[in-house]
Amino acid sequence: MFINLYNGIYKLVHVLFFKKKNKIKSSTSKDDEENDINSAKSSVFVQSYKIPDSTDIVKGINLEKNVNIHEFINSYKYMGFQATNLGIGIDEINKMIYYKYMNKTEQKEKKDVITKDEIDFSDKHDETSSEYNVKKKECIIWLSFTSNMISSGLREFFVYLAKNKFVDVIVTTAGGIEEDIIKCFSKTYIGDFNLNGKKLRKKGWNRIGNLIVPNDNYCKFEDWLQPLLNNILHEQNEKNEAFPSEFISRLGKEINDESSLLYWCYKNDIPVFCPGLTDGSLGDNLFFHNYGKKIKNNLILDIVKDIKKINSLALNCLKSGIIILGGGLPKHHVCNANLMRNGADFAVYVNTANEYDGSDSGANTTEALSWGKIKSGHQNNHVKVFGDATILFPLMVLNTFYLYTRNLQGKYD
Repeated sequence: MFINLYNGIYKLVHVLFFKKKNKIKSSTSKDDEENDINSAKSSVFVQSYKIPDSTDIVKGINLEKNVNIHEFINSYKYMGFQATNLGIGIDEINKMIYYKYMNKTEQKEKKDVITKDEIDFSDKHDETSSEYNVKKKECIIWLSFTSNMISSGLREFFVYLAKNKFVDVIVTTAGGIEEDIIKCFSKTYIGDFNLNGKKLRKKGWNRIGNLIVPNDNYCKFEDWLQPLLNNILHEQNEKNEAFPSEFISRLGKEINDESSLLYWCYKNDIPVFCPGLTDGSLGDNLFFHNYGKKIKNNLILDIVKDIKKINSLALNCLKSGIIILGGGLPKHHVCNANLMRNGADFAVYVNTANEYDGSDSGANTTEALSWGKIKSGHQNNHVKVFGDATILFPLMVLNTFYLYTRNLQGKYD
């Protein structure tokens, strides 16, 4: 009986105690849940500051109405991602054009005195004078590209720019020189990225991406170039050595073909620089031409004169705009020349390389800014567009240089 009474009391105390404990626990749990949900809400529903009224709004183009090609391209700027960078690049090139062709009466009134210590453009200056009254160009536009660009259909866009004197300086690779000349003799064909390299070699077909260049094209180039090298060597023995840009201009003169970029650069006095002139078929031909000859009979090209010339061009302008397609040596050569003037005023890069390996090809515009190759203190004066230049650059040309020409002619597309 005593045991039964004990058990009964135990059960009663147990039930009462644990009910109270569970009630406390339940109350605490509800408080914790409420705190958790409030914390989550505060994380999700963060209050926004007001975005400035001048900020562009993301918007695609309305295809329900008639749209011309220029409106279509302009709409890219408001789509976001690389489309927006493309739009910014177009804006930057249009700034270059504006300063290049700004009011001519104002341009005539502007003079800038350059001291002898700053620059010496040629041997025609009076060495006894301490100052040269040289009028700087309003804005120089630089175009830099790698050889694959000239192998592609971009060549015709470059020709258009040189023919109409839109660009003032060109920097490229050896391939950018020779492929322009080679296209005057023979054609380049569309192939495929996945063609069998071993089979192509047996056929004498050279692949550049998805382009095919028959090796015979280079044989024709050699047949044309070797006699010219003989003439240039003879002229060298009569006077001073040539320098690479002078040599390239001579190629443009001798090819005498209006489809050639070098021809129009020669005709319009647009210097073409190639700091790596020996890296390609041109180098092969120079090797064959000099092979087995004594040093005094070797063809010599003076690169020091070219570095003096290109850096002087950078100093001889009030503003400088650089358009760089691809990377490599041409990209750095343009940027380094602009370092002489503490940076370009406007810069547009177009390439597919990233900066994470530390390469100059992949480097963003902000890296050049750190070196003084692009001017700091200017808002939105530089942009890199990640993408294939064969897609992007034609769109840029269409809404910049081409549109400028059409507007001058009073023609609106």
